[in-house]
Amino acid sequence: MKPEINESDLLEGLARNDRNTVETLYKQNYNMVQAYILNNNGTTDDARDIFQETMIVLYEKAKGGELELNCQIKTYIYSVSRRIWLKKLQQLQRFGAPVENMEDTVPVEEDLEDHDRKNEAFGVMEKALGHLGEPCKSLLEAYYIHKKPMNEIAESFGYTNADNAKNQKYKCLMRLKKLFFAQYKKED
Repeated sequence: MKPEINESDLLEGLARNDRNTVETLYKQNYNMVQAYILNNNGTTDDARDIFQETMIVLYEKAKGGELELNCQIKTYIYSVSRRIWLKKLQQLQRFGAPVENMEDTVPVEEDLEDHDRKNEAFGVMEKALGHLGEPCKSLLEAYYIHKKPMNEIAESFGYTNADNAKNQKYKCLMRLKKLFFAQYKKED
C-alpha cells in the first residue's frame, strides 16, 4: 500500500520546482492527458506538448501563490489540458462540432489567458534581449539566469569591484527596459 500524497504538499513542491514533485505529478497525470489527446485527433507528440504547457500553467500558478484549488490537482490538470487542446484544435480547424460534457470541466479560461499574455511578454523580452548587445546581455544573463554573485560577475567581466558591476547591471537593465517597451508598443 502506497502512502497518500497531500495535494498541498505537491503544490508547495511544484512552487519550489522540486524534481520529485514534478516527477510525481507527471507519473500520476500524463497517461490521463495522453489518452484524452489520442482519443481526440491528437498524437503522442501533441500529448507531450499539451502536458508540458499544462505543467507550466500549474507551475506558474503554484509559484505565484495564485492557485486555490477547489478540486483535485488531477481534475485541474485534465481541465487545463483539455482547454489547451481544444483551443489548438480550433486553431488547426480540425474540430468543428460542439464539445460534449464541457460543464464537467473546471473553468480555467483566466489561467490560460494569463499564461498566453505571459508567453507573449516573454517573447517580446527575448527579442529585446537579442537587441541589447554585449556585454549587457551576458551580464544580465549571468546575474538573473545563472544567479552569479556580483563579486564573481565583477571579476569575470573585468570591473574593479562589485559596486561597479552593480552600476553597470543597472544601466543594462534600463537599456533592456527601454528596448522592451519600444518593442512591446510595436506588438500592440
